[in-house]
Amino acid sequence: MKRYIIIIIGVVLGMTLRAQTVEEADTQLVSRLLTEARHVPATTNYPLYFARQLAGRPYVAHTLEVNPDEQLVVNTRELDCTTLVENVMALTLCMQRHLYTARDFMNALVEMRYRGGVIDGYASRLHYFTDWIVDNTRKGLVTEQQQPTPPFNAVQTVSVGYMSRHPEAYRALREQPSLVPLIKACEDSLNGRQFRYIPKQEVRNTEAMRRAVHDGDIIAITSNKPGLDIAHLGFAVWRQDGLHLLNASQLHKKVVEEPMTLGEYLKKHPSHTGIRIVRINK
Repeated sequence: MKRYIIIIIGVVLGMTLRAQTVEEADTQLVSRLLTEARHVPATTNYPLYFARQLAGRPYVAHTLEVNPDEQLVVNTRELDCTTLVENVMALTLCMQRHLYTARDFMNALVEMRYRGGVIDGYASRLHYFTDWIVDNTRKGLVTEQQQPTPPFNAVQTVSVGYMSRHPEAYRALREQPSLVPLIKACEDSLNGRQFRYIPKQEVRNTEAMRRAVHDGDIIAITSNKPGLDIAHLGFAVWRQDGLHLLNASQLHKKVVEEPMTLGEYLKKHPSHTGIRIVRINK
């Protein structure tokens, strides 16, 4: 399959668009999904609708790390947990704004993926999900839910630093060591911030949980691994037996709704401490 580099110059929604890496299959899929979504009921839960449209697509990590210079990468064919969330949210924003083209979708990706909605090198990408939440809250795109108590009984004090301590794990940092201090500055700006979250022992099938977490909310699983804030992402799906996670799963090697409840899932991962909840604004 051929890869196309689309050059778009201009300012859209306050964002300067630069070179973008996207395959024709991606633009075709995005256009089809947006066209089809125009015919679903207005009450449709768009995050769940679009996430389910991507079910079965293979899990592939590091799909954004393909260019020597930072540019927007669009890949709807292979997804990890972050790119699933971003692609679904971009499609959702398009529907909310009554914008239905692949270019509109790419504008939305730039808006949410980069600090201030501007591509300005590798460090402008929102690598840590706490940074993503803070920046997209500032833009008015999302709201982090931190009440009521219970179930938001715990506080996460952010202490990130994994990227600057392990530059060998990231292609851009290996090839351009001058980027490490910029990443370190981003980490320092996040450290010490506090956010309320639901500890994993509280992730149960209760009325309090059902009021606090809605279908289609972004679930960010908190981690106690040194240098990390968030271990995994997905979307909330309520079933009769409780809360489930719709995610790009490394275990299942594809986008899937986890058959076990999220509570059971968290118990199987000792480093997972609970969940932060992020809601896409309407």
